[in-house]
Amino acid sequence: MVIFLAIVGGVCSLLYQPLKGAFMANWVFNALILAVLLVGVLITFRQVLILRPELEWIKVFRTGQTGLSLKREPRLLKPLAKNLDSHVKHDRFSMSALSLRTVLDGIRSRLDESREISRYMIGLLVFLGLLGTFWGLLGTIDAVGRVIMGLDVGQGDFNQVFADLKAGLLKPLAGMGTAFSSSLFGLGGSLVLGFLDIQAGHAQNRFYDGLEEWLSGVTHLIDEPDSIEEAAMAARPDEPHVDMSDLIAELQKENRALRERLSGQTRADD
Repeated sequence: MVIFLAIVGGVCSLLYQPLKGAFMANWVFNALILAVLLVGVLITFRQVLILRPELEWIKVFRTGQTGLSLKREPRLLKPLAKNLDSHVKHDRFSMSALSLRTVLDGIRSRLDESREISRYMIGLLVFLGLLGTFWGLLGTIDAVGRVIMGLDVGQGDFNQVFADLKAGLLKPLAGMGTAFSSSLFGLGGSLVLGFLDIQAGHAQNRFYDGLEEWLSGVTHLIDEPDSIEEAAMAARPDEPHVDMSDLIAELQKENRALRERLSGQTRADD
């Protein structure tokens, strides 16, 4: 990402004079576009830099070093930290497949959420470029209309008419400069920020893939109970197992006997 920004800076330095003229066509609007680009670049770099504390936490978690306090929970790996809160050094730990998938899905959602602002910045740059384009075109149309309405050919002095026409065309040209310069900086900034966002996405994907491989390698997967009855037996292994089907059959048998006694008593009363 730094190398890419250096290349972009070198190209801009070679095209300094044309870019300066385009920037000064409407320096207020173009300065706003460049400010949004700068904020987007900082946000994209932050997405990559916040992975370093997470990697340090994993390193301390695996090795048991005391260089970083494990009491300070990481931000992206907070679901994992809560599941492994009782461990200090982890060479092997137990976790169900469902819990492991839930933890990984939570981390993935946090990574995706951190990229939403940078994606919005890319769209915002495109929007500002198009907004400046239409703004400049509206000014051009209005200026051309004023020039046409201001022409007075009836006076017969064509030199004066031509001079007025030349002076009047300066405002439409200024509007065109605003339109094209804002499109240039808006679309160019979106391309730069889009490439940086792709690189940040690659870094986050490598981080997630490495985390998934590590967890899959050191986690001892345990089977979860398929029913409430199995969960109760797992929680109370010392109690004898009761077959629910036998219990239901016994209740049905007692119910039939009770009905027979009630029917017999009814006939005796009659």
